[in-house]
Amino acid sequence: MSLWSSTTAGLVVLPDGRRVRGRGLAAGPPDDTELPEVGLYLTARPHAEAWESRWVSWPDFGLPRSTSDAVEALRDVYERSALSRVEIACDGGTGRTGTAIALLARWAGVPANDAVAWVRAGYRPRAVETAAQERLVARLDLDRDPSHSPRGHGGATGSGSSAPRK
Repeated sequence: MSLWSSTTAGLVVLPDGRRVRGRGLAAGPPDDTELPEVGLYLTARPHAEAWESRWVSWPDFGLPRSTSDAVEALRDVYERSALSRVEIACDGGTGRTGTAIALLARWAGVPANDAVAWVRAGYRPRAVETAAQERLVARLDLDRDPSHSPRGHGGATGSGSSAPRK
């Protein structure tokens, strides 16, 4: 087990010092010099890599099909990022990946209302692409069990389009 080097492409250092890599799958496979030990893949269709992989069903420009599954997977990779090279990826590496990294930042101490701005400043300026993703980051109760949400969105509230933000 090891951590990402400070020169890793897509590296995000969370406020508590944990390091994760964000990546877009469409850009091709990662450089062989620094492969992840654990990957979390946020795609509409199942995705796996040669290293330990976990998949969350999450359509492009949308929200996870199961928020409780997403929160469980994100909590797992957050915990593991203290000692392992963790990567989070979606097709483009911006919307879903940015949303996931913003949620990790919340566990690392970033206030809910600041997490989107934080990930845009530290990862990609267009991270978290839709209003629905922004609401998820701001409103998701990460301290309660999302499987008990009556709406199936783990405490996220509000509705609206998941169209890309301009």
